[in-house]
Amino acid sequence: MNDETLDELRPRLVAAMIPHVAFDGWSAASVAAGAADAGIDPDVAGLIFPKGAIEMAVAYTTLANDRLAAALAVAPPMKIRDRITRAVRVRLEQAEGEREVVRRTVTILAMHPTVSARTTWTTADTIWRACGDTATDFNHYTKRLTLGAVYAATLLYWLADESDGRAATWDFLDRRIAGIMGIEKAKAKMREARAKLPDVAQLLGRLRYPAV
Repeated sequence: MNDETLDELRPRLVAAMIPHVAFDGWSAASVAAGAADAGIDPDVAGLIFPKGAIEMAVAYTTLANDRLAAALAVAPPMKIRDRITRAVRVRLEQAEGEREVVRRTVTILAMHPTVSARTTWTTADTIWRACGDTATDFNHYTKRLTLGAVYAATLLYWLADESDGRAATWDFLDRRIAGIMGIEKAKAKMREARAKLPDVAQLLGRLRYPAV
């Protein structure tokens, strides 16, 4: 007897649906075909995505992020810029055989801006965590927002890129990552400069109560 929960069945069903989505989209037809391929009861499969296509698209991005995290779990020592660049590139290379699936996913997400922003954030968070980021302050959020914007732009560029080996996409990515690193360096210099500034409260205290 199969006692998997719907949450446990979801990634297995999504993975089985991928070959069908290029033709039938994120639809009931793809659910039925994927369920048949994965040996999942069709009645149970029909309960896994109660919100329809948008929920299927989100499940696909979650699966893609899980694949990325697994691929990045073991990585050679690199500078942070190279780790980030490699992570984005791996994410897209893993989807090379699924470009039509990705295109249909992007189309669905474009109709749900809030959900789209959340999935982009999750992808950026997956990348930063895989690259060893442990920031918990405001920097945690700015890093993910910035990388999310770079990833989203690179994804759209990749979908339209017909250059050999997607060379144009990798050049585009390199330029965007260089921009991120420039921002991070500027922020680091500003933090260093602030740290060297005198304590304003202490100065005011000395003015009010001068040392004898």
